[in-house]
Amino acid sequence: MYILKRFLTMFLTIWVIATLTFVIMKCIPGDPFASDANVLPKEVLENIRAKYNLDKPIPVQYALYLKNLVTFDLGPSTQSETRTVNDIIATGFPISATLGLQAIVLALFFGLLLGIIAALNHNRFLDYTAMVIAIIGISVPSFILAPLLIKFVAVKWRLLPVASWGTWDHTILPCIALAATPLAVVARFMRSSMIEVMNQNYMKTADAKGLSTTKLVIKHGVRNAILPVVTFIGPLFAALLTGTFVIEKIFAIPGLGRYFVDSIFNRDYPVIMGVTVFYSAILVVTLFLIDISYRIIDPRIKLSSKGD
Repeated sequence: MYILKRFLTMFLTIWVIATLTFVIMKCIPGDPFASDANVLPKEVLENIRAKYNLDKPIPVQYALYLKNLVTFDLGPSTQSETRTVNDIIATGFPISATLGLQAIVLALFFGLLLGIIAALNHNRFLDYTAMVIAIIGISVPSFILAPLLIKFVAVKWRLLPVASWGTWDHTILPCIALAATPLAVVARFMRSSMIEVMNQNYMKTADAKGLSTTKLVIKHGVRNAILPVVTFIGPLFAALLTGTFVIEKIFAIPGLGRYFVDSIFNRDYPVIMGVTVFYSAILVVTLFLIDISYRIIDPRIKLSSKGD
């Protein structure tokens, strides 16, 4: 029942987000063709608006909008005569996903490693060093770190390429810029959780029984300490995917984030609404899967709707 309830809530959430996106777009004065009102003949402008259903009443537009979402037809872009929103997503999202997933792997791997090292060396040099790195990662936002990486690593030292896309080398700098802050947050989460777990009685008992440090840390410590990090993965996933918007602009990466930013400046409403709902659906589905994963990570957690 709990899974069914969460499944239905997931669809309800997507519908609410889609509705709010539609309402916000309609509250903005004018339409995508308002700037052409003094350039195009009135008849031509009316035909263009009719093509995009902008001449119909708001309730009819909303009904057509929901129908298109259900049928996965996000409509044509108002700024391109040949491309639809589906085409733009199909072209840009694989690039954004590649960059985002690499950043997630980097943030989780080194964040967990840094947090574990800090916890096992609590109040010692390695702990202080790891936390200094974490503080720097949290303090420097990606849009500041990215230009610094370009200036020194790409331009001054010429170690890696920049402002292009095509090979694995092109992903390194934007991936680092994206992953720095989440890596630092994961490290702090893991350090605090690991210190708490290592002080539990069952850990002290296992250590007293002669269990090796490696087994103690990996089998008992990490598995129990990682739950708070799993909770953070959903927002982390969303942050890295949406964070590619700025990074793609800075590094001139032809991903979905770049198209989205351009659509805002061009008032391309179908692209704005389509990409917003698309990313929201990814976030909602990810949170749903994370809820289910709790039971796999820790069998003591029961998926139940009691107390909801």
